[in-house]
Amino acid sequence: MALPVISGREAVKALYKAGFRVVRQRGSHVRLEKMKEDRVIKLTVPLHKSLKKGTLRRIIEDAGLTVEEFNGLL
Repeated sequence: MALPVISGREAVKALYKAGFRVVRQRGSHVRLEKMKEDRVIKLTVPLHKSLKKGTLRRIIEDAGLTVEEFNGLL
């Protein structure tokens, strides 16, 4: 499945649905965290108008999601 073209805010909303919580924001970057078993998953999402494909793919991978799962959260 193809990666969607979305903004950073849309990505944050989708990750929120996946259980991530906003920890802090510094400038145009938001830090999200989620407890998973015995570790904390930490993500940084830039609040750009449209995320580059590579950036979005890395965020999805680091979140432990597949592209299909992520698209279902949008």
